[in-house]
This record gives sequence, C-alpha cells and structure tokens, in this order.
Amino acid sequence: MDAAHKAHRVRRLDTDGPVDCSEVIAEPAGIPGRPAAPLLVPHTAIRQRSMQTAEGRAALIHALAHIEFNAINLALDICWRFVGMPHAFYAQWLGVAREEALHFELLRDHLRALGHEYGDFPAHNALWDMAHKTRHDLLARLALVPRTLEARGLDASPAVKDKLVGAGDRAAGRILDIILRDEIGHVAIGNRWYRFVCAERGLDPLTTYAALAQRHGAPRLRGPFNYDARRAAGFDEAELRALAQP
Repeated sequence: MDAAHKAHRVRRLDTDGPVDCSEVIAEPAGIPGRPAAPLLVPHTAIRQRSMQTAEGRAALIHALAHIEFNAINLALDICWRFVGMPHAFYAQWLGVAREEALHFELLRDHLRALGHEYGDFPAHNALWDMAHKTRHDLLARLALVPRTLEARGLDASPAVKDKLVGAGDRAAGRILDIILRDEIGHVAIGNRWYRFVCAERGLDPLTTYAALAQRHGAPRLRGPFNYDARRAAGFDEAELRALAQP
C-alpha cells in the first residue's frame, strides 16, 4: 500500500482538459502479493460442497475470501499500471483497495472461527486472469473487471447469503451485507471511469462494452440479476435491458 500511495502522489493532479490514459507502465515479473497457498486450479476443478457441513460452509467462506484477496491486488494494480488519469481516479481506487482489505480480513477471521485458514482450500484465478488479459488497455480493464466480474458479485450476493444464513451462519450473512454495500460503490467507481475513458476516446459505452467483452472472451452474464444493486452502482436502463438479451 505504501508504494501505491507514493505512486498516487506523483500522478496527474488536475482534472481539467483532456487526459492521456493510453500509457501503461512496464510490468514487473511475477504476480504481486501472491502467497504460496491456496493452490490455484481451473474453476472447473472446484467442487461444490454441501452447506449442511462445517467444511462446506468453510469452503464457501474461503472462496469469498479469495475473491476479496484478488480484489485488493486488482485495485492496486489499476493505480500503478495506468498513468495519466485525474487525481480522483487514483484516490478512489486506493479507497477501494482499503475496503477490499477489510472484506478479506472479515472473511479470514470468520474462516478462522470455523477452524480453517486462508489457503486451506484450492481456489481459481479467474479475476486475475481477466486482469492479465486487459493489462494493456485501461478501458478494457474497467469494462471487464469492475463492470463485469465484480458486478457479478452484486447478482450472486443475495443467493450466497441465503445459503449461509439458511445453514445457520448468521455471522457470515452480516459480513456479506457489508461487502454488498461496499461493492455497489466499487462497481459505481468502475462505471464512472469507464464512461470517462469512453468520452475521452469518443466511444459509445454500450456498443464498446459489447465489443470489448467479445474481444477478450468475457464470460456470458446469466441471471438472476440484482437490478436494484446494479442501478445503485450506476448501470443505466439500456445496459440493464442488454443483460436480458440472449
């Protein structure tokens, strides 16, 4: 986080006039902040476990913690990787990183209460894989990480909460309420800056999103959709209608 704050101080500080957000900083070797565990496997290798067992509930909490762990790195990555954006861009994504770290800590501590540690279960790397695909283009990163993969969390959160609370884990339900509240704000930040870069490049946000999703192999979004949360996160009605199209 210290390195990110240092980079933040040397970014563009004004918000007037056009910006050049096309430059990308050279990438260092390796994946930052990656511990030895959990073991990373294809998402198809993650088996579903029953919520009626303590191990099943712990595995689900672990999966959520892994998402939040990746989200910390994603928020920091967008800060250092892409230069030339307004001051507010970096300030907001650093704020996202802090909130994602809190989410991770809440889930990790709850996992410990269930007798497990982060790293005890295998996990997949879909979020970071998309970050790697979009590392050369800020617009693609904004379109396909916060506005696609993280927005899917808005849709999934109510059902995941129901599973855990239905299995008697009310503490997990309260944590998911905090995460959903904050994630609406995170997706809204993604929406704000996606539209900002579209405007800078003279692009239509709706048609550009469809093209980027196809170009980078984004997963097809399937319902049910949390329309209230998506509206609160800044998706407009045309975008919500597009979700329902086959």
